[in-house]
Amino acid sequence: MAAIPHPNPNPNLLSPMLQPSLEQQPLDEETATENVKESPVSSIDNSIVSNPNTNPVLIDRSTTALLHVSFNQDYSCFAAGTDRGFRIYNCDPFGEMFRREIEGNGGVGAVEMLFRCNIFALVGGGDSPQYPLNKVMIWDDNPNRCIGELSFGSEVRGVRLRRDRIVVVLEQKIFVYNFADLKVLHKIETTANPKGLCAVSHVAGSFVLVCPGLQKGQVRVEHYASKRTKFIMAHGSRIASFTLSQNGNLLATASTKGTLVRIFNTHDGTLLQEVRRGADRAEIYSLAFSPTAHWLAVSSDKGTIHVFSLKVNAENLGNARSSSPSDSNSAVTSPISSLSFIKGVLPKYFSSEWSMAQFRLIEGSHYIVAFGHQKNTVIILGLDGRSANETLPYDFCWSKFPWLACHYH
Repeated sequence: MAAIPHPNPNPNLLSPMLQPSLEQQPLDEETATENVKESPVSSIDNSIVSNPNTNPVLIDRSTTALLHVSFNQDYSCFAAGTDRGFRIYNCDPFGEMFRREIEGNGGVGAVEMLFRCNIFALVGGGDSPQYPLNKVMIWDDNPNRCIGELSFGSEVRGVRLRRDRIVVVLEQKIFVYNFADLKVLHKIETTANPKGLCAVSHVAGSFVLVCPGLQKGQVRVEHYASKRTKFIMAHGSRIASFTLSQNGNLLATASTKGTLVRIFNTHDGTLLQEVRRGADRAEIYSLAFSPTAHWLAVSSDKGTIHVFSLKVNAENLGNARSSSPSDSNSAVTSPISSLSFIKGVLPKYFSSEWSMAQFRLIEGSHYIVAFGHQKNTVIILGLDGRSANETLPYDFCWSKFPWLACHYH
């Protein structure tokens, strides 16, 4: 197979369909200087598909079925897979950027973006999949077609992209590929992983991958730069969800119980902090660190989004096992029970750290959450196919930290 043109992190060379929103979110200096090959400049029409609705509708359920939603790596965009193709949306300001209704109107069950560039990874889905469920299709939006594919002996459960790697998740195996030539670099055995759980870091020069281990409640951390593997027994129950900070130093995990979320140092496996979502069982849908890793957001089937304050400095964890709170949030900490002073006598529940902000939505709906680029903003996406924008004033500890919630539900 011919080599795939490498996605370019230079915003001046990205797909024209994504170009208009790039100026407000420039790439940082470290990312912009990453040593990668340039993809060809497209001759595609520079127009944008505009959404005529003042209160835009994400998916019209009467004509199109929504199969999948996911954020890109920096939460500036999100993708929607439908039974007819896929669509790309900008988060701030919210709006549809473009859509691709693929010939044959087949379903796309997974869409993985690569920041805001022209390369996507697609997997078939729905009642009439556009592609076989055991294939990952590499889509280039410059020629507006698939330019490569990866085939497997079983269904693909998930895909993750970096500028230099493609990670494909199967039920009990993970494959890591070089992006430029699609050569296999690493194969990892995992326990049963029907949800396709996997997370990768996105900072240039540091590649960290997290996946389920071979035991219940265990996660495996691969540090490719230092060629180290770390196994962490994160929970007594099966892993339900996890996420990495952008630099790969912090790992947040939740089990199928859904009551506790634990934050670990990925370098040595140290448990740095434990926060409590609630007392009753819940299915955790998503976890997300803020860009600076000062905050952690959690969504579940209870219909509540929780935001926790973190006490660690993610930038220094590669050199130390723990660190003091950063200046930006040292004055704001997660609430602790007033009975915590007798935590050696009462059950652990009474000394738990609780969320300092909550957003209550519709219980039972499937929501995923991320942090917006505006300060103190969260973005919430749901699978019920509707969209809305609203401001929800919320004060941290009932004081002066207003939170703006852009709620796409």
